[in-house]
Amino acid sequence: MDFLNAVILGFVQGLTEFLPISSSAHLRILGEFLPGAKDPGAAFTAITQLGTETAVVVFFWRDIVRIVSRWAKSLVGRVPRNDPDARMGWLIIVGSIPIVVLGVLFQDQIETTLRSLWIVAATLIGFGILLGIADWVGAKKRRLKDLTVPHGIIFGLAQALALIPGVSRSGGTITAGLFMGYERRAAARYSFLLAIPAVFGSGLYQVYKSMGETGGAYGPLETVVATVIAFVVGLVVIAFFMSYISKRSFLPFVIYRIVLGVVLIVLLSAGVLQA
Repeated sequence: MDFLNAVILGFVQGLTEFLPISSSAHLRILGEFLPGAKDPGAAFTAITQLGTETAVVVFFWRDIVRIVSRWAKSLVGRVPRNDPDARMGWLIIVGSIPIVVLGVLFQDQIETTLRSLWIVAATLIGFGILLGIADWVGAKKRRLKDLTVPHGIIFGLAQALALIPGVSRSGGTITAGLFMGYERRAAARYSFLLAIPAVFGSGLYQVYKSMGETGGAYGPLETVVATVIAFVVGLVVIAFFMSYISKRSFLPFVIYRIVLGVVLIVLLSAGVLQA
């Protein structure tokens, strides 16, 4: 059953990672309903996110190669430091700092206290409402060429909030971008690029940490299978999402988040689930 559970969790990870509905919340909730009823854990979640983040690398491969190349050349003066791609490289580095610092400082809480289903329910509803407001009032005029260092830091702080299951990495950063007046597609694009260092860093750290350890929610084989499935599904979803937000609002995701949060509160209150 653990193998089947891992397949299901990998599929859900790939399906929900890029949508602003929090993949970590879905894995946390779903774990309670699968045979064996256990929290997949922060380590399993971080490792399977390597699969979805690899999908980002594949989808944005040309952009990533260009950004890295221009950024590296700017260090030796072969490209002007104000080159758009070189600037983007620096902005991704700057935007990654908050999640690294906060992830290290609050690692114990992230892996324990913050995984409470009460917190998951509250963040699903609260940040769902914020996403709806941001999508409604945001000017949606700024593009990535308008991105500044202060804005990059704000994006980074929003991304760091996704350390709490229920916030959503893409949801948090896109919400911040919309409040700052960025176009939906621009906010999503920077959100996905910004996630690459953080997710790979966190996932690879958890791989290193889990080597030689026993007693995790799922074994190495199940975790690898879930990660591969997350990659395949994630690649399809990211293509759909980038096309979807070019023409439509985030309202369906806002409604879904609120409904899921309310249902979760009802189940917790009724004793069907334990926090």
